[in-house]
Amino acid sequence: MTAPAPIPPRVLTVAGSDSGGGAGIQADLKTMLALGVHGMSVLTAVTAQNSLGVQGAWELPVDAVRAQYRSVVDDIGVQAVKTGMLSSAALVDAVAELLAGTGVPVVVDPVGVSKHGDALLATEALDSVRTKLLPVATVATPNLDEVTQLTGVTVTDEEGMRRAAAEILGHGPRWVVIKGGHLPGDAVDLVTDGREEHWLRAPRHDNRHTHGTGCTLASAIACGLARGQDVPTAVRGAKEYVTGAIRAGFALGGGIGPVDHGWLFRAAR
Repeated sequence: MTAPAPIPPRVLTVAGSDSGGGAGIQADLKTMLALGVHGMSVLTAVTAQNSLGVQGAWELPVDAVRAQYRSVVDDIGVQAVKTGMLSSAALVDAVAELLAGTGVPVVVDPVGVSKHGDALLATEALDSVRTKLLPVATVATPNLDEVTQLTGVTVTDEEGMRRAAAEILGHGPRWVVIKGGHLPGDAVDLVTDGREEHWLRAPRHDNRHTHGTGCTLASAIACGLARGQDVPTAVRGAKEYVTGAIRAGFALGGGIGPVDHGWLFRAAR
């Protein structure tokens, strides 16, 4: 008799759809496949989106989001959850409540704007992110624009990243990854829980096709946590994966193309 196949770690993404396939739910599931976990999804919004920007966004009802989450978690189970686009205060509140009762590592990507500068989070939802969502996060992964949205801190150097981390940690996540990709020089991220610091550096690749980097990093961290890794190890592995995906990013359409989520498969050939 053939032995049953082992069940891979299960990771759930709670996020919006990117019809262009470079970010959002699509990027999350591609990342999960590439990193060997079983990806599942709770759709929070549908966007009309391509390489040029976001042409429209339609939020799903809270009851639909809650039903999707319960359907997956109650039957299949999860080892980690990643959140992305939660466009309204009502969605943030509902998802935070669901996460608080699940008891697994949670990676919160506090998505505020798209790569093209399109708003993906209502201003009135920011307080819910601070008071409801960040407190249930194992890891929060804001970029510098999202740091400013959430804390008012404008980061221009590495010391500013430390101040930003302290501000974000003050809202309750156990760890924070301050993504310094918008600063000049090497791509540097700060990983800290307020006691220990890890500075992760990678060479900056001359490639404008970087759509989906934030979603991809957060999902890759969730994959590591689902495998039982500690936070610094999971983030380090995620950064290595994303750095390779940025290096291999390719042009689609007339604007900013996506990172290559399948670069590991191609590198192995």
